[in-house]
Amino acid sequence: MKREENDAFSRCHPAVGFTFFVGAIGLGAMIMHPAYIAASAVFAVTYYCLLKGARGMKLVALSIPLFLFLTFANPLVNHDGQRVLTYVFGKPYTFEALLYGMVIAGMLIAMILWAGCYNAVMTSDKFMTLFGGMIPTISMLLLMVLRLVPNMLRKIGQLAGARRCIGRGAAENATKKEQAADSLNVLSALMTWALEGGVITADSMKARGYGTERRSSFQIHTLTGQDICLLGTMGVLTVMIVRLIALGGTAANYTPIMEITPVTGRYVWGFAAYCAFLSLPTVLYIKEAVQWHISRSGI
Repeated sequence: MKREENDAFSRCHPAVGFTFFVGAIGLGAMIMHPAYIAASAVFAVTYYCLLKGARGMKLVALSIPLFLFLTFANPLVNHDGQRVLTYVFGKPYTFEALLYGMVIAGMLIAMILWAGCYNAVMTSDKFMTLFGGMIPTISMLLLMVLRLVPNMLRKIGQLAGARRCIGRGAAENATKKEQAADSLNVLSALMTWALEGGVITADSMKARGYGTERRSSFQIHTLTGQDICLLGTMGVLTVMIVRLIALGGTAANYTPIMEITPVTGRYVWGFAAYCAFLSLPTVLYIKEAVQWHISRSGI
C-alpha cells in the first residue's frame, strides 16, 4: 500500500481535501508576511515528507539550493533598500532585498510542496466525484489533459529504451547531430502514438454512447461526521484568517522601506488560526499513527 493511501487525511471525503488545498495554496499566495511564509513552508515540508517518505525528503533536500539561489540572487537585480550590506558590481546589495528574496523563495517552495501534496491526495477519481456531476465534459477534459503529460513522459522513456535495445538509439559517444536525430525520431513516434491514441479514445467514447444522454456516475465517497467536522473547522479558521488579513495583521512591505506587522497582541490569534488550518492533515496523520501504535501495544 502506498503511503498516500495509508494517510488519514487522504481517506477523507474529496470535498475536505479540495477545500484544504484551495485554502492552503490560495492563502499562501496572498500573504507575504515572513512568519506566515515560514509556517506554510514548515507544514508543507512536514506533510509532504509524511506522504512521500524518503522520496519526499529527497525533494526537500533538492529544494534547498533553489531556495538559497533565489534568496541571494534577488538583491542582485533588486537594489532597493536602506541597509546596504555590500556592493556587487558597483550596485548596493541590501538587507531588505535579501529578506524579500527569502520570502519569495519560501513561498515558491511552499507552493511546490503543497501542489505535490495535492497531486498525492486529490486523485482523478476524487476530482470526478466533486465535479463530474456539475461539469462532466470539462471534468473529463481536465483529467485527460492532466494525465497527458505524465503519459507522454512515460512513453518517451519506453520509446527511447526500445530504440536502444534494437541498436537504433544514439550511442554514448554520439555527436550532437546524432543525438538530435535520435530525439526527432523519438518525437515523431511519440506524436504518432498520441494521435493514434486520440482516435482510438474518440471511437471508444462514441461506441459507448458518450454524449447521447445525461452522464451517470458511481461514487464511493460519502460524507462522514469527521468530514463535516473538518469542513466546519476549516470554515471557521478561514473566516478568522480572512478577518486578520482585513485588519492588516499580515501586512508586509520590504522595499524600499521595510515595514512588517509584528505577530503580537491582537494578531496572535490570527497566526494561530493560520497554523491550525495548515496543520490539519499532519495532525490527522499523527493522531492515527499514535492510535495504531497504542492498539498494537495492547495486543
